[in-house]
Amino acid sequence: MVPSGTVLLPGANVIVTGGAGFLGGHVVELLRARGAIVVVPRKRDYNLVDAAAAGRLLDDHRPALVIHLAARVGGIGANRDNPGSFFYDNLMMGVQLVEECRRRGVEKLVTVGTICSYPKFTPVPFREEEVWNGYPEETNAPYGLAKKMLLVQGQAYRQQYGMNVIHLLPVNLYGPRDNFDPASSHVIPALIKKFQDALDAGATEVEVWGTGKASREFLYVEDAARGIVMAAESYDGSEPVNLGAGFEILIRDLVSLIARLMGFEGEIRWDASKPDGQPRRCLETSRAERMFGFRAATGFEDGLKRTIEWYRAERGASRA
Repeated sequence: MVPSGTVLLPGANVIVTGGAGFLGGHVVELLRARGAIVVVPRKRDYNLVDAAAAGRLLDDHRPALVIHLAARVGGIGANRDNPGSFFYDNLMMGVQLVEECRRRGVEKLVTVGTICSYPKFTPVPFREEEVWNGYPEETNAPYGLAKKMLLVQGQAYRQQYGMNVIHLLPVNLYGPRDNFDPASSHVIPALIKKFQDALDAGATEVEVWGTGKASREFLYVEDAARGIVMAAESYDGSEPVNLGAGFEILIRDLVSLIARLMGFEGEIRWDASKPDGQPRRCLETSRAERMFGFRAATGFEDGLKRTIEWYRAERGASRA
């Protein structure tokens, strides 16, 4: 007998919003490897900010499982420059998709939130029960709060309608196929590009935002995809679940590590006029292991080497 809340992937119709993105691409590959029939909707065909488009997507493909990864995302600069549109787009595409899934009786829905939903001064390591104990860090609060509303909606719909909707909170991701656009990239791809640009130009210094005193935790993207699929298959609960690697590193140490791995020996200059973002980020990850058996498997330095190798190969190929 199949346990309640379990989704059998072989042969199942699955919609992955954001499936053409960084994390989404890895999730789609894993689902297809497990026998699912995966649909990746494109914004030009189904703009999820429009409720009618979200409903049409579900009517066209009749999924048993929906994994909602679509989001407007970016680093500190992008969040600071686009607070209104980041809030509106992320809130509307998520809230309306959940409602349309409820109306059509979709068997299971996975909403993927963000570490930015946690309060600015959350005690480390971040435990899921702390998610409501304060206001998020100001530079990414609109994005973090918009995504957190999906947790509220999912819990409310589970209580009133018995809907099988779960909410996951992944920490900062990195890995091959990340976004390396300096206007919107997160810290690891931004640093890799900065150092590679400096090496190519023969520069003797690199400028980095902030003081380097903040800390972050990073999860390799293939581990994150595996955790999402494991939860989609077997987790059926109202409580949010952290997905992380269970460690933290100072940004100053991260910068030094990437410089060493890339062979940059010049000066690193810190621009303390730029924001650090949230002071510390590190997750408590035992709930994921207890609820659906997930543990991160990729060592951080190994994951960084793979990411750097991929970026250099892609950069070389595009220039050729």
